[in-house]
Amino acid sequence: MREFSIPSAVEVSAEANLADPVWQNAESHPDEIAVQILHDGFHHDKVEEISYAALRDNVSAVAAGLIAHGVQPGERVAIMSRTRYEWMLLDYAIWSVGGVVVPIYPTSSVSQIEWMLSDSGAVACVVENHEQQRLLDQLAPALPALRHIWRIETTETKTVETGTAAADQTSGAIATLTAAGTTVDPIQVTNRRAALRASDLATIIYTSGTTGKSKGCRILHRTLLFGVCNGMTVCRLLLNPSASTLMFLPLAHVLAREIQCGALSTRTTLAYSPDTKQLLKDLAQFAPTMLLAIPRVMERLFNGAQQKALAAGKSRTFNAAVNIAISYSIAFETGTVGLRLRLLRAVFDLLVYRKLRASLGGRCTRVLSGGAPLSTRLGHFFRGAGVTVYEGYGLTETMAACTVNTPEHNKIGTAGRPLPGVTIRIADDGEVLVKGALVFDGYWRDEAATAQALDDQGWLYTGDIGALDEAGFLRITGRKKELIVTSTGKNVAPAPLEDALRAHPLISQCMVVGDNKPFIGCLITLDIEMLTARRELDDAAGSDNGAPLHSDPALHAQLQAAVDAVNATVSHSEAIKGFRVLSEDFSVENGELTPSLKVKRAVIAQRYACEIAAIYG
Repeated sequence: MREFSIPSAVEVSAEANLADPVWQNAESHPDEIAVQILHDGFHHDKVEEISYAALRDNVSAVAAGLIAHGVQPGERVAIMSRTRYEWMLLDYAIWSVGGVVVPIYPTSSVSQIEWMLSDSGAVACVVENHEQQRLLDQLAPALPALRHIWRIETTETKTVETGTAAADQTSGAIATLTAAGTTVDPIQVTNRRAALRASDLATIIYTSGTTGKSKGCRILHRTLLFGVCNGMTVCRLLLNPSASTLMFLPLAHVLAREIQCGALSTRTTLAYSPDTKQLLKDLAQFAPTMLLAIPRVMERLFNGAQQKALAAGKSRTFNAAVNIAISYSIAFETGTVGLRLRLLRAVFDLLVYRKLRASLGGRCTRVLSGGAPLSTRLGHFFRGAGVTVYEGYGLTETMAACTVNTPEHNKIGTAGRPLPGVTIRIADDGEVLVKGALVFDGYWRDEAATAQALDDQGWLYTGDIGALDEAGFLRITGRKKELIVTSTGKNVAPAPLEDALRAHPLISQCMVVGDNKPFIGCLITLDIEMLTARRELDDAAGSDNGAPLHSDPALHAQLQAAVDAVNATVSHSEAIKGFRVLSEDFSVENGELTPSLKVKRAVIAQRYACEIAAIYG
């Protein structure tokens, strides 16, 4: 099939805006809980509940503070922080006064931060901590438009005039803005919000910049509202008034932002987990009914369960449970689940699956996943274990998901069907084209790039290669610009090979190479946490041969087995015929990964040119 579309279920009125649900929920359900704030440290068991009425009052107070500080409609305000309640407050407060939100990953490099603040012309930036504030203070002289820097946390210390260290007496961003807002007539917030239109600019979200300088995507209120409203019509079993979700992915990412807006519009209870080291505790405390995750999170969950089983001497039981879960899921998809399979699944539910669900808080049975494909094998395993992963596909330019699997229409191994109001077309060269009201308005201050991405009929050229099946399910097979052409003339998409390899518990990252080479090779980095756990088990069993981790013959044999398993799924010309294990993992800090953890291929190819050459030595 070359094209598939689904009619829109909801149209966005010209007067609608993203701030409206805050006030609508406060009027219709003032006492319902909107957000639960989880406290760590000694008070990790304590929960602060924020009602919809309180959320409106908090947003309104911060919005008044923004007005007091001179933020005008259309001006850009940046947020650089981990995922937390204050992020949400600021997001909706900025929208309420007609401002434009510029999200920045807290892991961004100095040059990336400076570029986004400079290019957007941000007049203010909210940072999370003292370290980020010091960085912004250093960048400020080169940012003439930047008038204000506010900091969320207040626990750091500073040197006062007496020369002694004392607790920082400066109020946090929320308190500072709230206090300033007391001088503003509340009617000003009401009037600002009433003046907002669906056609107004809501946010500028910068692309990951895997191949160059990041570009700012202009997202209108109408664009995000259209995606949220139509998306919720097919995801109502995931997000609804009786559901809850724990946000831990960065809100600077377009998908997390969309789910936050979707949760508020459907009155799904929210909680936030800023510190991923506390994620398991937060999951146990909050016990969400659904999660938003990336494939790497699900891979680590599976690998962690596998490692625990190995340490407890229960590998055979765990492996049997995996096989039964996969068989059950495949049979479920075809509608032919036999009695024996149901009974075996019930047995392994008691032995294995229930413990896996307990690590997610005990109530989570659904996960939305995006950013990269999850292996089909793990997709079937999780569904068979009682946690269905619904994969989707989208770009920053499509305001996150434009296709998604849903409880009603789910095909594991695909990115789902188009959302209502979206048309997917496969071009003659295999490129995925998208059309619909959730497509972005163009790149900020870059009309040339906009003209390359959007044609005069409204089709977005995604740069991804894919295919549609007869039922309209989309399958992404790679990036157009990332296709590797070997010296024998074979075109190979690296992404499927890399995604499959990363599912192995000992592999952290990998990058397939082979452009103008006689065969396909691969650079591999190791998951040190998982590797160390394996080595400790070997020590305990007295089977450790003492070889360095990166040159251990046993380790290389395991990695070769992983490569062989991946090669079994592709043609001979696409198979990985050589690999090198790197001594260090790819990282954001070293410039090898984007803040959203995408591989920067050109950077890695240059940095590890010798290792790549050795593959073909």
